[in-house]
Amino acid sequence: MGRQNISTGGPWEAKLGYSRAVRVGASISVSGSTAMTQSGLVGKGDPYAQTIQTLKTIEAALQQAGASLADVVRTRMFLTNIDQWQEVGRAHGEIFGTIRPATTIVEVKRLIDPEMLVEIEADAIISQG
Repeated sequence: MGRQNISTGGPWEAKLGYSRAVRVGASISVSGSTAMTQSGLVGKGDPYAQTIQTLKTIEAALQQAGASLADVVRTRMFLTNIDQWQEVGRAHGEIFGTIRPATTIVEVKRLIDPEMLVEIEADAIISQG
């Protein structure tokens, strides 16, 4: 059972010593992801748009690891303003409505960039059948 490190090529991965995702066997853990892209932050001031972009980033990492959003069993959502939980939850529900992973949603004081409103982690298990 080997280890596969998934990288998006972002500068912070090497500087901080982490991978966007790690797959060991059928299990995949996706690091905390935000709406930051190579072109900059998507959805400034819009928690719904940031959540959609964040989930696209997670989906791309899962695909690199040979999985899909359907394999996600757990998400963890970190919001800088818990009052925005409905907008974030709506986006999460649109993507995961039929998959229904276990999830957590909590408020944090801030994220690494003050314009980031949400960060999401995901765990997936590729089913064998």
